[in-house]
Amino acid sequence: MNCTVRNRTRDKHWKQYAPLFETIMQATLDELEKKEEYAISIILVKKRKIHEINRDYRGIDRPTDVITFAAMEGELFAMEDEIELGDIFINVDAVIAQAEEYGHSQKREIGFLFVHGLLHCFGYDHMTEEEEKEMTELQKKILDPIVSREEQ
Repeated sequence: MNCTVRNRTRDKHWKQYAPLFETIMQATLDELEKKEEYAISIILVKKRKIHEINRDYRGIDRPTDVITFAAMEGELFAMEDEIELGDIFINVDAVIAQAEEYGHSQKREIGFLFVHGLLHCFGYDHMTEEEEKEMTELQKKILDPIVSREEQ
């Protein structure tokens, strides 16, 4: 398992979440019963940058909280002895705002956004009610034992 974190913000505080990403990645692999070696890149950005990415790559002219670029839509891309899942861009400004809005910690929020993006890399989506329910249940099942909703 290889989680590469790139902090593209000027705030070094976000580096503290690298071990959390690894823990969530391992819990996700365990839950999905994935035995292969995987690699993922997490890029932490600010609101302005994710707005540009959303506009340029998705045609949506507004910021969002997380964007996932799977290595190959619906397929996994093998590199040497690891399977490259893709890139997950997390908007740290949204982490701050949403943690406050939902009344939980920034750790919980950044963990939620990461597991959400990671599930997208494994082909999960939320385009239908059924898909959304399945994805939401998986997110909770993976994240709740790691970072409780009550943790501040």
